[in-house]
Amino acid sequence: MTQVITLDAGVEMPMVGFGTWQVTGRHGYETIRCALEAGYRHIDTATMYGNEAEVGRALRDSGLRREDVFITTKLPPGRVGRERETLQASLRALGTDHVDLWLIHWPPTDEARPETWREFLAARQAGLARAVGVSNYSTAQIDELIEATGQAPAINQIPWGPSYHDARRLADSRDRGVAVEGYSPFKNTDLGDPVLTSIAADHGVTPAQVVLRWHLEHGIVVIPKSSTPERIVANLDVFGFRLTPDEVRRIDRLGGAR
Repeated sequence: MTQVITLDAGVEMPMVGFGTWQVTGRHGYETIRCALEAGYRHIDTATMYGNEAEVGRALRDSGLRREDVFITTKLPPGRVGRERETLQASLRALGTDHVDLWLIHWPPTDEARPETWREFLAARQAGLARAVGVSNYSTAQIDELIEATGQAPAINQIPWGPSYHDARRLADSRDRGVAVEGYSPFKNTDLGDPVLTSIAADHGVTPAQVVLRWHLEHGIVVIPKSSTPERIVANLDVFGFRLTPDEVRRIDRLGGAR
C-alpha cells in the first residue's frame, strides 16, 4: 500500500520515496535492490550522487516494470548551459528513455535562472521528463520562474521535518501549485522527544515512523534514507495508522512556531 500525490498532467508520485545520497558502488546497488524488494516505488537520485548507474541496474535486476517505479534525478548547478547534455547522460546511466521527475538541484549561483527553467520545460515537452521541478529554492525564486515562464515547478524538494516546519512556507507553496518534497526528515529532530515517543507508543510504532507519517498528514512527499534493511522496511511501513489533528499540531510545535 502507498499514497500518491498528483503532479502536472496527472503524473502520480508515491509520497514515500527512497533517498540515495551517499549510496554508491556495490553496497549502493544492494541497498537500492533492498528498497525495491521492500516495496519502494519511488527512487530519488541525482547526477552529483554518482549512483544513477546503480539505480538503473537495481531497477533492471528487480524484475519490476519501468513504468511501476518513479525515478527522480537532478541537475547540478554547475551544469547550467549543459542541461540537455546532462539529462541525456543521466538517462544513459539509468538505462531509461525518460525520468519521472527532473529537478534543478540548487539555485545556480543562488539565482533562480529562468533560462535553465526554460530548458527544463523543453525537456518535459520533449518527453525526456514527465514532470520538472526544483530543489532548495526559496518562494521568491519560484515566483521569478513563474513570472518568466508562466509555469510553476511541480515540486520543490527542500529539507523538512519537525525542526524545519514552516506553515507559511507550506501554504505559499500550495498557493502556487508547488508540492513540497522533504529530505533529511530526521535531521535535527530528537527521536527521543517525549512528544514523539508518547505518540509512537499510542500507535504502536516508532518515533521515526511518527515523523514520516507526520509528513504525509501535511501532504508532504518524504524521502527517508537508510542502508539498514530493517530501517528501510520500517520507513515504508507508515500507511497502517493516522495521526490525529492534535498529534500533528503537537509535532508542528517541536520546531517552534513559524
